[in-house]
Amino acid sequence: MPKYLVRATYTADGVKGVLREGGTARVDAVRNMITRLGGEVESFYFAFGDYDVYVVVDLPDNVSAASVGLTITGSGAVRSDTVVLLTPGEVDEAVAKEFEYRPPGG
Repeated sequence: MPKYLVRATYTADGVKGVLREGGTARVDAVRNMITRLGGEVESFYFAFGDYDVYVVVDLPDNVSAASVGLTITGSGAVRSDTVVLLTPGEVDEAVAKEFEYRPPGG
């Protein structure tokens, strides 16, 4: 199953929700959402810095990952982005593919 890194930053309303409900409630809410899409939460961490939350999830496909991003950002309480993660084996497969490429101006 494809793996994704979801990075999220809470808006002021999102922070108010975390202050009211606590961190564990957020983990439960995210786990419930991902499970309903046929996926699994591998890890969930709160953090300092540019992002408030880092979540690694397994999801069935890119459509499911897009649905997660649209839904959580559409709530107005969170800004997020999603990074597709590749295994070392997938990178091996990628570099083994042979094809021709002409760079711009080349």
